[in-house]
Amino acid sequence: MKEEKIVASNGLKGSQFAEMILLGAHHLSNQAQMIDSLNVFPVPDGDTGTNMNLTMTSGAKEIENVSSDHVGNVANSFAKGLLMGARGNSGVILSQLFRGFSKQVQDLETIEVNDLAAALDAGVQTAYKAVMKPVEGTILTVAKDAAKAGEDAAKSTEDPIEFFEKVLEEAKQSLERTPDLLPVLKEVGVVDSGGQGLVTVYEGFLASLKGEELPKTSSASPSLDDLVNAEHHKMHQDFMETEDIEFGYCTEFMVKFEEDKLAENPFDEEQYREELSEHGDSLLVVADDEVVKVHIHAEYPGEVMTIGQRYGSLINMKIENMREQHTSIVGDKKKEEAPKKQERLAIGVVTVSMGDGIQSMFESLGATVVIEGGQTMNPSTQDIVKAIEQTNADEVLVLPNNKNIIMAAEQAQELVDNKVKVVPTKSVPQGMSAMLAYNPETDLNENHESMSEAMQYVKTGQVTYAVRDTQIDGRTIEEGNFMGISDGSIEAVNPDKMKAIEELLTAMIDDSEDEIVTILQGEEGSDEEVEQIEQFIEDKFDEIEVEVHQGNQPIYSYIFSVE
Repeated sequence: MKEEKIVASNGLKGSQFAEMILLGAHHLSNQAQMIDSLNVFPVPDGDTGTNMNLTMTSGAKEIENVSSDHVGNVANSFAKGLLMGARGNSGVILSQLFRGFSKQVQDLETIEVNDLAAALDAGVQTAYKAVMKPVEGTILTVAKDAAKAGEDAAKSTEDPIEFFEKVLEEAKQSLERTPDLLPVLKEVGVVDSGGQGLVTVYEGFLASLKGEELPKTSSASPSLDDLVNAEHHKMHQDFMETEDIEFGYCTEFMVKFEEDKLAENPFDEEQYREELSEHGDSLLVVADDEVVKVHIHAEYPGEVMTIGQRYGSLINMKIENMREQHTSIVGDKKKEEAPKKQERLAIGVVTVSMGDGIQSMFESLGATVVIEGGQTMNPSTQDIVKAIEQTNADEVLVLPNNKNIIMAAEQAQELVDNKVKVVPTKSVPQGMSAMLAYNPETDLNENHESMSEAMQYVKTGQVTYAVRDTQIDGRTIEEGNFMGISDGSIEAVNPDKMKAIEELLTAMIDDSEDEIVTILQGEEGSDEEVEQIEQFIEDKFDEIEVEVHQGNQPIYSYIFSVE
């Protein structure tokens, strides 16, 4: 029997609240990959767990420097860390929940159960106000239901442990109900990922109060972190130049064994390891009866994952560009030179980009600062704040180019002295269209209006592959299928990439209205495929002009812009 912690009768102290936060952050970190896997679309870009983890970690780091035992001081520091580290919609909402919480308790030295109930409710009110169109069946609903349970619990107990037991119990039940509120969750067969992240944080809070060990990480989602750590990557990179890296992508994934596939392809760990070794270096393979875990530095991650699909389904995938990491860790020699002092600008533009080719395009269109980011790597509020300051401009336009970055951009807008407006671009093509309407000779408001209007006349298409079997939008999707997505809607599913591309373009292009198709070739694309795409458009559509650019974006083989 585990010994329970003794909670002060006059309420929780700042040090106790800090311990709750640290354990909540630790538990979220352990569960981040599992939460990532709850992505509704079966594409390799689920990042809710990653975003919430990085956000929570930022908050936890901030309170590590707080020596005060005053709860209000701890809460304020925590909220500040969350605010600056917030990434993605889920991270921003998490930061807003505890922003409202901290304001409610900022003057309190200790907090009792009634204070906790009021603070949770204040957090919910703040978070709902921060979201322009709140959607039920998300983290907001789980937070709201849990806070209501807290209000009820405060009427019958003064014990913080009993209070959080009731809060957590309702949070879990609310999470289970999310598919009833969002049909797409029920169709895919998952609960809301953001809600799962909040439940995970509350589990850590309660475990801290009770002095118990954290709930174990799901056996279906083990981590490779114990095998691969930051030092491994630093040692691998410190002694070489960026251009000397032969295998550029740190690739981690797991294969969950499936009986039907094993019947056709019996799994032999040693043979599997030898086959993978031909595709890269720094290889680690660990298998048990249910899964095989892989870490490899490869030049073509897709090929490595395809080999693994012979034995089952892919889960918990992570791909990192080590050439970019190397530049960041070691420092590019050109970047080490003292930067030239940039003269003050009247107006500047911050935009988010994934892939060096797309970055160059935005710079050529007049972007002042380009942030590396997009799917799987949403920049934090602080990243956007720094970029705004880096423009050295009185007025700044921010183009998120991703629907999951808009809230962080709007949050950054409130934290700087510059006059800032966010052009709510949800894709790279929308961002490019907006930049074509940018005029550095006019003011902030005129540019915001013209750029916001211009982005509405472009259609965005993306091609990627499915990482699991699922059913969504009335379609049956099998793992490994190629998917054509148009402005968030799945328009094509096919095991043949070129057929999926042709279906997507047929759905997107209106021969009577559209004039130009821009192709952004990604890391997984090829010149031969581009030639086929161009020929298809020429044969099927009259008078459509085609432009091709090397985008070098990850995840999506091709991004199409149709105007």
